[in-house]
Amino acid sequence: MERFEKQIIVNKIHGLHARPASVFVQMANKFDSSVKMEKDGEAVDGKSIIAILSLGINNGMKIRLIIEGNDASSAMNDLKEFLERGDD
Repeated sequence: MERFEKQIIVNKIHGLHARPASVFVQMANKFDSSVKMEKDGEAVDGKSIIAILSLGINNGMKIRLIIEGNDASSAMNDLKEFLERGDD
């Protein structure tokens, strides 16, 4: 089983508000691996929109993405690219 952990700077114009958080959760749920998102020492389930919104992630904030499972490499690549892409 693979495990990846990377620090990422969120590049969404308005941060991870409802729409991009929803897209992130939909993407994360396509993978079998567990996805966790951590900010300021608080880790939450990356497959839960409520959990992600509770972190209050704004543009330019650093988060840690922790992915563990058989498809963790693919999940990390796709989710990291989505968070770093400068759209909304």
